[in-house]
Amino acid sequence: MEFVLQVKVGALIGLLLLTLLFGFIPARVKWFRDTNGTDTHRTVLSLISCFAGGVFLAACLLDIIPDYLSDINAELDARSVETSFPLPEFIMAAGFFMVLILERIVLNCREMRVAQEERAPLIPDNRHRHGHGHGHGHGHGTSPDLEGSGHHVHVDFQAHSPFRSFMLFLTLSLHSVFEGLAIGLQSTDSKVLEICIAILVHKSIIVFSLSVKLVQSAVRPLWVAAYIGVFAMMSPIGIAVGISVMEARLAAGTLIQAVLEGLAAGTFIYITFLEILPHELNSPGKQLLKVLFILLGFSIMAALTFLG
Repeated sequence: MEFVLQVKVGALIGLLLLTLLFGFIPARVKWFRDTNGTDTHRTVLSLISCFAGGVFLAACLLDIIPDYLSDINAELDARSVETSFPLPEFIMAAGFFMVLILERIVLNCREMRVAQEERAPLIPDNRHRHGHGHGHGHGHGTSPDLEGSGHHVHVDFQAHSPFRSFMLFLTLSLHSVFEGLAIGLQSTDSKVLEICIAILVHKSIIVFSLSVKLVQSAVRPLWVAAYIGVFAMMSPIGIAVGISVMEARLAAGTLIQAVLEGLAAGTFIYITFLEILPHELNSPGKQLLKVLFILLGFSIMAALTFLG
């Protein structure tokens, strides 16, 4: 087996096991089940999220986009495709809009259900938070929502709706598949490791935050385990698809690889610029410390890239 393939398989197994580990810590540790999200919890999770944002920013701007543009331009030149239309950038935009549209569909379904439920009495003290795609600190009521716990996930768990929980995980799972694709489609072991580190930081904080809120929202343990298990498998599935495309060596394999890289790059842009950074920087408190952690994450990845 080639060394690069060994590294990818290692990344696949490592991502699966570590995501499961971080997901099940809050479900098994009494401290997380007893608390309802203190200021310290929110601050720590927020700073880790900022660090992950810096890591993703570097992975996006210094690794994925340059590699993708190089690959797609080489492929277009090889096929003698000449056009004044910026096709490589358009493919990235397609990846961006694909995730954006799916998430807006999810939110629209949620808002329609909320509108129906709000006509009925005995709704928990949740009314003021509904309809916010990004909470940015709204609704510090009896139990902070996921935004309050320092992460960028869109849907609150207070309504205990299995449908909403399922749709949320569906959306996050799509992110994870494309993150995994970005690993599976790399051609050098150093790039695989760099992007794997970025995704590992990001997925760990997401699954940890989700698990904390699921545990505190009275979701049944079996459902918590099922959601975490499915979510943990998504990035490995993406890696496997990426490896399959690389190993198949199809006639159009390099073109398929380049297009998939572009879609993955668009997803990375979405996660970084519309998800992590805006939420963390727009939520109140510890602004300079947040910027410091974003810079720290970026600097570590930039150093790894420079030493490459």
